Amino acid sequence: MPHSPRGATELGPSLPYWGGGAVAGEEGKWRRIGMDSSTTAANATAAAALLEAGPGAKEMAVRHLAGRTAHNMSSSSLRKKSDLALLRKVPCAPLRRLLDNLQEVLLATKLAILFPAVLLALAARFFHFPQVWVFVLSLIGLVPLAERLSFLTEQIAFYTGPTVGGLLNATFGNVTEVIIAIFALYEGEVVVVKCSLLGSILSNLLLVLGTSLFFGGLANLGTEQPYDRMQADVSTGLLILGVLCHSLPLMLRYAVSSGEHAIATFDAGLELSRACSIVMLLAYVAYLFFQLKTHRQLFEPQEVEDDGDDLVSQDEPVLGFSSAMIWLAIMTLMTAVLSEFVVSTIQAASKSWELSVSFISIILIPIVGNAAEHAGAVIFAFKNKLDITLGVSLGSATQISMFVVPLSVIVAWIMGVPMDLDFNLLETGSLFLAILVTTFTLQDGSSHYLKGLLLLFCYIVIGVCFFVLRRRGNGNDNGGVHQHHGVGSNTWRI
Repeated sequence: MPHSPRGATELGPSLPYWGGGAVAGEEGKWRRIGMDSSTTAANATAAAALLEAGPGAKEMAVRHLAGRTAHNMSSSSLRKKSDLALLRKVPCAPLRRLLDNLQEVLLATKLAILFPAVLLALAARFFHFPQVWVFVLSLIGLVPLAERLSFLTEQIAFYTGPTVGGLLNATFGNVTEVIIAIFALYEGEVVVVKCSLLGSILSNLLLVLGTSLFFGGLANLGTEQPYDRMQADVSTGLLILGVLCHSLPLMLRYAVSSGEHAIATFDAGLELSRACSIVMLLAYVAYLFFQLKTHRQLFEPQEVEDDGDDLVSQDEPVLGFSSAMIWLAIMTLMTAVLSEFVVSTIQAASKSWELSVSFISIILIPIVGNAAEHAGAVIFAFKNKLDITLGVSLGSATQISMFVVPLSVIVAWIMGVPMDLDFNLLETGSLFLAILVTTFTLQDGSSHYLKGLLLLFCYIVIGVCFFVLRRRGNGNDNGGVHQHHGVGSNTWRI
């Protein structure tokens, strides 16, 4: 049976626990821990409370701290401490718990101001507002939902341990991209799937990492900025394997079209892509075993000192297990709804803004959809905690490249959609060069602002390249999908 969160047992066994242990029987003690202006006194009180809670609570806290990932640390930088002053005045204990639960989930984040966009997106769709408004509001609404998904998986990890918690992070770390990919495949928008996943990898490698290294370097001028090179080597090695699997179907297509080679079947490129996807998934499983079992110490995030800012580092859960699971299901459902809105309105946004779907999918969707995670990586770069920054940027890029992309190919196979790993020459070349530049940038184990600036310049020129491209033909930008896995009949113009 999982341990109850802090102070939950003080409320008596007859009341169901909805979460929010801070408003339970020892409210005053926990409130003093969170609101005392003296950090030393607060830490002493927290330690005493943890000892008083017994060995089960201590074991849960130690187990959770051992399993925290860079993604957890990054998301925690956007959280804030709950203000319980108003909840103290609520006389009804069950109502007080429910309100505290809502506050922890919806208000205990610096991105709470963006939650109204979720309701506005639903209203815009229901009342048939212009589709561009639905698209914009849905993208904005996905920002706080992605951060809350990370928070809820961390809460569940308190009860499941570091291994299962790590698997949850591996599953829900990029759930937004997975859901968008599934809906896009259902709508037949294969080009949206390919471009959005490619854009997520490029933004993590060049934009997020570049911004972090640049501003981190400026904030720490004259200070050594080291990081764990072994972790970077593992991630870049997997990324190179991924781009190899992307390149082989592309090279096969050009080799066959030039007459250098012949193929036994018409769909050889598609079959090769599916085989490569299975290999990529096996490699990702091996990576998870390496990360969570045999070499866990390489991926443990750096400790972050309390320097008086609003950084929230929770050593114990604020939600019950069942409550966290319910909220995780709700947030996942809302993410699915908004993702469907994005996919169904992207064509309208493309026509209204006179931008190609490729540019919107590669540049705009990844920037907005991963804004919360990106902001956390930059914040820790300011604190000279580059291992956390690399864990966020490289870890997310690796997860998308080695898990989400091949999973999308397999799901498309099941759905009968001919999605392959051939992302076209320009897209695959951009991915290869981005991985190459990132690998060389991280080879010496230390950083400075010029490295980040160069990565940012690489991202800018790639973005400009996709900005100046326009598709013509069928008018819906789906020409990038190789229906016949040949040279492609679509014309590009600049």
